[in-house]
Order: sequence, then structure tokens, then C-alpha cells
Amino acid sequence: MQSWITDFMEQFGYLGIFLIIALENVFPPIPSEVILPFGGFMTTYSDMSIAGVIAAATAGSILGAVILYGIGLLLDVERLEKIVDRWGHILRITKDDIRKADAWFDKYGYWTVLFCRMIPLIRSLISIPAGMSNMKFPLFLLFTAIGTLIWNIILVSVGAALGENWEKITHFMDIYSNIAYILIAIGIIIFAILFFRKKKQA
Repeated sequence: MQSWITDFMEQFGYLGIFLIIALENVFPPIPSEVILPFGGFMTTYSDMSIAGVIAAATAGSILGAVILYGIGLLLDVERLEKIVDRWGHILRITKDDIRKADAWFDKYGYWTVLFCRMIPLIRSLISIPAGMSNMKFPLFLLFTAIGTLIWNIILVSVGAALGENWEKITHFMDIYSNIAYILIAIGIIIFAILFFRKKKQA
């Protein structure tokens, strides 16, 4: 996949970066950890600029995020409540649980979107619950753009600085990703334990 990505980017330049990053946001298995550093490297031997690569990548990320936000709007809380009505007794989830989760996201969702835009895999998927909670679209765009811009500036700049050795960053990003996944898994396990313990006591 990496070879296909880099070939596509070299052939289509800024447009290629825009399209690949937009696809990466909708289809997370495509790694931005490869796209962005290679885009930075491309600025060392072509007429592309770091600012141009960052702009193209950021525009692509925002487009992908908007698509997932739209999917979240289709999977709104009311639809989830209907699913819970039917399957909640199996999942041990009630409508009240859905409302509480929605209220939590309404309160902390903007900062969640901002920070999650800098976590591999989650950075794309966070747009779905944002849409489901009907987060105000202008603020969603703002926090998405800020988080995305920070992520893009770091990886593109590192890729440009490393030059032909740009692939070295992928090793460190793998470590970062693994740590992030472990922390997320631990958080989910702790949340599940507390959630079901509270349900049992109730």
C-alpha cells in the first residue's frame, strides 16, 4: 500500500495529497503517518512547498471529517434509542445510557474532537459521534481544523527535515500509535467495568 500511496502522490502532487488524505479520513487503514512525512520529503526535490503540502492535507482531512460527520448525523441519537429498544436487553444498555453519553459529548465534545484529531485511527472516527450528537457544525469545523493543522504541521515538517530518511519517522509513529491504542483499550476496559458494576448495583 505504501508504494501505491507514494506513487500516487508523486504523480498528482497537491491534488494527490488532498485526495489520499480525504480517503484516509474515511478509510482509516490508509496511514497518514506515511502520507504526511512523504509529502514533506517531496518538498525537498520538487517545486512543492511545505505550506502547500500542509494546506492540501488539511483540506483533505476536513473533507473526510465532514463526510463522517454527515454519517453521524444519519446515525443520530433517536435511531440509537430505537436500536436500544430492540436490542438493549441483550447489550444491557438503556435509553438513559444513550442520553447520558450524548450529554457528555455535548459538554466535552469540542475538546475531544480537538485532541482526538492527533490520535491515529481515532482521529478519523471521532467525527461520527460528533455528528450523532448534533455538534454545532461551525465549531466542529473549527476544532477539527485546529487539531488537524497541528498534526499535519508536525509530520510534514519532520518529513521535510529528514529528507530521504523520511521513513524513519514511521518507526516512531508506530510506537506512538501502539501506546495510544493500549491507553484507549485500557480506558475502554475500565469504563466497561465501571459501567456494568454501576448497572449491577442499580
